[in-house]
Amino acid sequence: MQSGTLVKKVSRYEELGVNVKKPGIEKFKTVIENLYPNAFCVVQQDPDDPKMGLVTHTDSAGSKPIQAYLHYKETGDPSWFRGIAQDALAMNLNDLICVGAKPITFVDYIAFNTLTMERVEVLNALAEGFGGCVETMREEGLSFMFAGGETADLPDLLRTIDVCVTMFGRAKLNEFITGDRITPGDVIVGLRSGGEVRFEDGVNSGIMSNGHTLARTSLMKPEYLKDYPEISHPARGRYVGRFSYDDTVDELGMTVGEALLSPTRLFAPIAKSVLDKVGDHIHGMVHNTGGGQTKCLRLGKNVGYIKDTLPEPDPIFKLIQSESHVEWKEMYQDFNMGIGYEFIVDPKAVDDVISIGEKYGLGVQVVGRCKPSKDGNSLEIQSLYGSFSYV
Repeated sequence: MQSGTLVKKVSRYEELGVNVKKPGIEKFKTVIENLYPNAFCVVQQDPDDPKMGLVTHTDSAGSKPIQAYLHYKETGDPSWFRGIAQDALAMNLNDLICVGAKPITFVDYIAFNTLTMERVEVLNALAEGFGGCVETMREEGLSFMFAGGETADLPDLLRTIDVCVTMFGRAKLNEFITGDRITPGDVIVGLRSGGEVRFEDGVNSGIMSNGHTLARTSLMKPEYLKDYPEISHPARGRYVGRFSYDDTVDELGMTVGEALLSPTRLFAPIAKSVLDKVGDHIHGMVHNTGGGQTKCLRLGKNVGYIKDTLPEPDPIFKLIQSESHVEWKEMYQDFNMGIGYEFIVDPKAVDDVISIGEKYGLGVQVVGRCKPSKDGNSLEIQSLYGSFSYV
């Protein structure tokens, strides 16, 4: 190496092949028809009704199904896949409602390596998961339809399984939450990703559906890769942990595998309740998925986000950090770190938002505020583990 050559520091996540900034997607902006470029989701005008806007959103459970697959192979129990259905649905439903759209219907896409699993029993578990979520949301006042979808047997393309959802929603154009109203002095109210909510069964670790390549390979023991080589790319750095899926860690209050498979929280009914009561005061909503606590950077224009009252991260995040030795700045960029959903609101609405969240049994608190930013959006995090800046 020549003297004076600068070497770019690569994050642990990038070493594993994942870049949370997703370089290259900016190329699509020139071909996507989007009415509100500063909004959380793409909104398009209904060609048959100019007063209506349409939202079509697609996402998956990421690499989280690999953890369910590992449990399935170890136990022979396909029920580990039920929560993956909620992950895939929540990744779309929570995002879609960030712009105030009413969810109408969704389809799934499930692709298998049918040489490594029994498709019928896995599909049964996923169908139960989707059906349970739809019924729970209806009970919570949020109704939408499930239109089926597509399954694909792709043993030459996939190592294990991919579970995806595409959801369609709509709203009147004048009712969308576009991010354009975010102003200095707005307050950020956060909803906890972990703990309990009245419509969930048991305690959630809070991990949701992002950062799983890093979490899984840092925590799970290398023996699993020897037994099931299909669970990973053969590159180095995979499965360097010291835990079995059924090991109990006292701080977690559950096994490591259960913590990793805690399903992504369905924040949508809570967001709907907030919109119904104080919608005029809600200037933005953020689902902290890819990019973790930096997800807010995509919302609004020239907004300086300051998060200086974030809660202590849930035990699963502290375990991942201690085992992987990832720097805390990267942890806040890779994971939600305990706050899964955020409302950016007029200060007048803060008490109402907190009250609504508490009615669901959910942890909710003010986590920050907004200030002007001269040159694009920015984020400052002041945490127990240091102060970090992002653009």
